[in-house]
Amino acid sequence: MVQLNPESRELSLKVVYYGPGLSGKTTNLQALFQKIDPKVRGRLMTLDTKDDRTLFFDMMPVFFKSAAGVKVKIKLFTVPGQVMHESTRRIVLQGSDGVAFIADARRSEQAVTAAYWKDMLRNLQANGLDPRSLPIVIQANKCDLPDVRTAPEDYADLRALAPAPVVPAVALRGEGVIETLHTLLAALYRSLDGRIGLARSFRIEEREFLGRIFAQVDLTGTRFTRAAP
Repeated sequence: MVQLNPESRELSLKVVYYGPGLSGKTTNLQALFQKIDPKVRGRLMTLDTKDDRTLFFDMMPVFFKSAAGVKVKIKLFTVPGQVMHESTRRIVLQGSDGVAFIADARRSEQAVTAAYWKDMLRNLQANGLDPRSLPIVIQANKCDLPDVRTAPEDYADLRALAPAPVVPAVALRGEGVIETLHTLLAALYRSLDGRIGLARSFRIEEREFLGRIFAQVDLTGTRFTRAAP
């Protein structure tokens, strides 16, 4: 969960991208990496197999300092999608503050999507995390393909088990990538503010939290005309 160092006034948050193999988890991080100002992002580390599936995880730390002098670090991870790596997915989920579930939106992938959603819920619970209160966003990726599910009601089977908004996306074109992260971080802020009082104790308001992050991101082609919500 959230790591807070009062002496150094440093707050560290962990966001995990979860989903089936080839659903677009790594594509999301690669797109974000290209859109974030190099001055505030770390090195993107990737370990792929020869068939281009992520074998372990990617990590991308993003930094900003609040007006009150609190340094905020947001680390973005992906989990490996292949079935054989379930134990690794469980390990990567440890201490998550929020999860972006990347779903292949094609109806032909609905059964696989549901199986990985349940896999994620089991792994969250195994790590002592409550999926009904943890900030989770569903990204309906590959919406440029035929016969896809893009509306929240299309994912009623998943959302009945854990509430989550749905964001349509075409991650290969960078569409919906920023919107997914923004939706998740907004939910994450509200969750943390309720738990540890970001506004009250650290003087970090939601507007500043989101604004300072997305001021360092290229928002071209997104629905945002400015960084603040």
